[in-house]
Amino acid sequence: MKKNITKKLIGLGAAAVTALSMTACTQNAPEAQGETEQAEELTDITLVLDWTPNTNHTGFYIAQDQGYFAEEGLNVSIVQPPEDGAVAMVASGQAQFGIDFQDYLAPVFTSEEEIPVEAVAALIQHNTSGIISLKEDGIDSPKGLEGKNYATWDLPVEKAMMQNIVEADGGDFSKVNMIPEYVENEPVALQQDIDAIWVYYAWAGISCKQAGLDTNMIYFKDITPEFDYYSPVIISNTNWLSENPDTAKAFLRAVAKGYEYAIADPDSAAEILCRQVPELDAELVKESQNWLADQYKAEVSQWGYIDQARWDAFFTWLSENGLSEEIPAGFGFTNEYLPE
Repeated sequence: MKKNITKKLIGLGAAAVTALSMTACTQNAPEAQGETEQAEELTDITLVLDWTPNTNHTGFYIAQDQGYFAEEGLNVSIVQPPEDGAVAMVASGQAQFGIDFQDYLAPVFTSEEEIPVEAVAALIQHNTSGIISLKEDGIDSPKGLEGKNYATWDLPVEKAMMQNIVEADGGDFSKVNMIPEYVENEPVALQQDIDAIWVYYAWAGISCKQAGLDTNMIYFKDITPEFDYYSPVIISNTNWLSENPDTAKAFLRAVAKGYEYAIADPDSAAEILCRQVPELDAELVKESQNWLADQYKAEVSQWGYIDQARWDAFFTWLSENGLSEEIPAGFGFTNEYLPE
């Protein structure tokens, strides 16, 4: 999920990243077995997350816990992102893979200075974000936001998307009270001065449910098809990919195996994630994991697959609405490294 399952403005320029000391979870190399067998030398890989570990990331931790990375000859370190976000680390070569979001990548792909990153897999097949509110407030469609307090990050793309869904429902966007507020605790905010928040249901929505709140959830993709973009995605450095295609494929094979495990056995997957990241709320993880089990692949047969039509549709919408320069069709992603 994005920071606290809401968006946070992240610098997407190509500025140099300050070297940071990060706590990393690592997969140890296998021990030698027998007098003649030598432990295989593993290739070091760094994966930088988008925020703190959560159920969006479960497949990585399963691959680590179950030895899938080691089986592919990889020693993977999972690290927290700097304030610049994953793009800066991946572009600079400090990490081979990172987690980002299609809506954050438009400025990267249109930057005057080339930033060598592209998406190589979709963690979740559809956009599971939307607007959550208390059912008692009667916001059961975007028009219902009229006269209500919406917590905004005051970002151009965010506000344009909000205006789009409200007007698509016949509402008057000027009547929505845009309250600049970065929400860190959705259940508390909804019971105080905020009526509606942009969240990812698998974490913040379920958190509200577990807090005993009866809520409505309006998904962006259900209002405007172009908003069914890929969020989140795995990104990598295009130069590194061209030089290390076999390693990239090995990494994604292990990751895909981890997500297939989570799809097949979400309860066990939740236990593994909590074992790897013990500070997480076990009950939240379990319910979130079960909800996401049907979302990782949804209707597609290949985990990680990115559909060009959907990928292009969102960027076309951005450019047509003056929110981004035009991005060429098919630019910025590849399915080349996904396992068959």
